[in-house]
Amino acid sequence: MTMARISAKPSVLTLGLLALCMVMASRNILAELPDGAPLWALMSPSSDHVGEMLVHYTLLPRLVVGILAGAGVGLAGAILQLVLRNPLAEPATLGVAAGSNLALTIATLYMPSALSAGVEWVAFAGAALALGAIMALSVRSRMSPVTVTLAGMIVSLYCGAASAVLALFHHDLLVGLFIWGAGYLDQQDWHGAAYLAPRLLALAGVAALLSRPLTMLTLGDDNARGLGLSPETVRIIALLVAAGLSSVVTVTVGVIAFVGLAAPALAQACGARLTGDRFVWSAAIGALLLTTADQMVLSLPITYRLFPTGAVTALFGAPLLFILIGRLRPPAAPGQLLATRTSRLRHPMIALCLLTAMLGPVFWLALWVGASQDGWTVLDSATLDLLQWRWPRALGAFCGGAMLALAGAILQRMTCNPAASPEALGVSSGAMLGALFLLLTVAEPTRTGQIIAGSVGAFGVLILMFALSRKAGYSGDRLLLIGVALSSVTSFVMATLMSAQDPRLGQALAWLSGSTYAVRSQEALISAFLLAAALMSILAIRRWLDQMALGEVAAKATGAPVNILRISLFALSSLLTAGAAILVGPLSFAGLMGPHLARLCGFRRAGGHLAASAIIGGLILLLADWIGRTVIFPFQIPAGLLATLVGGPLLLLLMGRKP
Repeated sequence: MTMARISAKPSVLTLGLLALCMVMASRNILAELPDGAPLWALMSPSSDHVGEMLVHYTLLPRLVVGILAGAGVGLAGAILQLVLRNPLAEPATLGVAAGSNLALTIATLYMPSALSAGVEWVAFAGAALALGAIMALSVRSRMSPVTVTLAGMIVSLYCGAASAVLALFHHDLLVGLFIWGAGYLDQQDWHGAAYLAPRLLALAGVAALLSRPLTMLTLGDDNARGLGLSPETVRIIALLVAAGLSSVVTVTVGVIAFVGLAAPALAQACGARLTGDRFVWSAAIGALLLTTADQMVLSLPITYRLFPTGAVTALFGAPLLFILIGRLRPPAAPGQLLATRTSRLRHPMIALCLLTAMLGPVFWLALWVGASQDGWTVLDSATLDLLQWRWPRALGAFCGGAMLALAGAILQRMTCNPAASPEALGVSSGAMLGALFLLLTVAEPTRTGQIIAGSVGAFGVLILMFALSRKAGYSGDRLLLIGVALSSVTSFVMATLMSAQDPRLGQALAWLSGSTYAVRSQEALISAFLLAAALMSILAIRRWLDQMALGEVAAKATGAPVNILRISLFALSSLLTAGAAILVGPLSFAGLMGPHLARLCGFRRAGGHLAASAIIGGLILLLADWIGRTVIFPFQIPAGLLATLVGGPLLLLLMGRKP
């Protein structure tokens, strides 16, 4: 296939988006200009005409900022997907936006004087600290794509959880920050465009110089070194460029989600294979995706323009991704992304027995030890009635964490992708949407109604994902991309609710953060039964997962029915994720942390790794639930957020110490 034919395919999508964008932008501009206004009024408005002033100082700067911001985020996503060799990589992978958001949250609440020096400097400081943490953790592994990806995801989750904890206690004070974080492109002058243009052009120039070195990296680190290239240096420079692109966009217009993931994926699906082509088309598609979505928002009646552009972009871009996702090529050889330098346990069964033995003391601690107005207490005959309240949430926390960790381990081994986690499935997002729909439409929602609504949403998304991935052969990476795209719908709903200050949101925040407050005894027992059945299934699926770790070709050579295995394993992961999300909400970290901690402990074979992941994930949530209800008594912190706050640094420490 020639370069001309490769480049012609993305141009069809780009021209289509450009035509739609131009039509909508022209309509919005003409609607504000007075009749008979000359064309030069766009750049030289008359102070006597409000419409001309509005177009010149609001609509046109907004159009330019949308183009620049979309191009910057799209280019950043393309760089990251090449450097990290991961189709799920995007600017959020580096934790830059999450670091900026956390820094602004802390400054708003505790150091408002720091904001007087400039909001952008506070945001840049947060982004720099997040990126610095990722770099420090990745240096010892010579900037390994696996280590950078994991460190970035953990830092991002940690910063997001810290911001969410502060939001739980100071929601009213952070409304302005919610609006900024949702990705609004509102402009009052040309300052934003003047700020973005030179910085993005400079960073894009550096990215152009990196095109050839990044192409050489695709040959493998050893081959690149043989050609005189330093892979570590190239990765560091590329990560700095991607972080810089994401930072300047985030500082200017807030968090722009989904574009950094969708634009490179759409460019690749349309046929952009060469590194330079992918950079150019990713930037172009990103610019047009964001700008077209923003023009759609401006076309809505004024009462609906509160929808954040950053979130609306996902609703516009997700259908395009669904249509073209079958054309995607895998970015790396199967099995390559899970290559780690962890030692293998000599006696995994003994280690599993020791992990299992830890359940007794931890459950005793969670059930019998607590906090009260008189300090720490241990249950006695006078307070034994508290057990009926404690054991359902303790068992629910353990089962929820174990199911998510088991689902995460299955996904990571099935897709050979260290970034795979239950949150990427989209199933938990379906459960979240179902529960939110009930909350917003029923005057007095019940716990039973919430479970039913969550179940309908979860399994509706599961059916939709299977339908969309059928033509793509149920590929693991494509299933995850579809899940991420569907999850973006939930992001749109949440961003809209947060920025609109919907009073009903307070009822959902705790559950969305991974709360066990409302778990009843019947639900805890059902979750225990589901977990026991899933653990028993390990005996049946362990051989499948070991075969799939060899790669699709090798697995087929051994007689494994790869498509059937993918469907079965994905369905099992989805059931576990849905059960956990319905039980205690979409917990944010156990599904990622449990499998990686088990691997760092030395569990390499599928059977031991899955069992250890489940036990570790369950222990994490059980301990997080106990600490969350005792550490700041009488107040409580949701287990999902606390697990991220406590477990994130632990996993980062273990990763940093690993030779």
